[in-house]
Amino acid sequence: MQLLLKSEFTRFLLVGGFAAFVNFLSRMAYSQFLSYRWAVFIAYITGMITAYLLSRLFVFQQSGKHPAHELLYFSLVNLAAVIQVWGISVGLAEYYFPHVQFNFYPEESAHAISLMIPVISSYFGHKFFTFKQKQDHSNN
Repeated sequence: MQLLLKSEFTRFLLVGGFAAFVNFLSRMAYSQFLSYRWAVFIAYITGMITAYLLSRLFVFQQSGKHPAHELLYFSLVNLAAVIQVWGISVGLAEYYFPHVQFNFYPEESAHAISLMIPVISSYFGHKFFTFKQKQDHSNN
């Protein structure tokens, strides 16, 4: 188990899985007072903040960048992911599932499926953009 946790990608998957779980549960809570479309969006932000904090602590080496810059880069990488998650969630729940008469928790199923889509692209985006080591440009 310890050897498995030495892998950065494995730690990313565990942190991402936990953040997706936070996203999923918070979407159900937000759905109590927001439309499904807004609940998916706000839940994504909740999960994204969770993922940023845990990734910074447990997955990637310290980049040397200011945390505000990291969070900005993290948000930019996740902008593409939130578009995917929102589009797939809404597309499946409101259009595809009714068309094929899929009635087994359609919103929950659509949201769970959509959370799995951006895993690989997010890992590489964060590894080579968000948490990339800051270059020292001094002439020492």
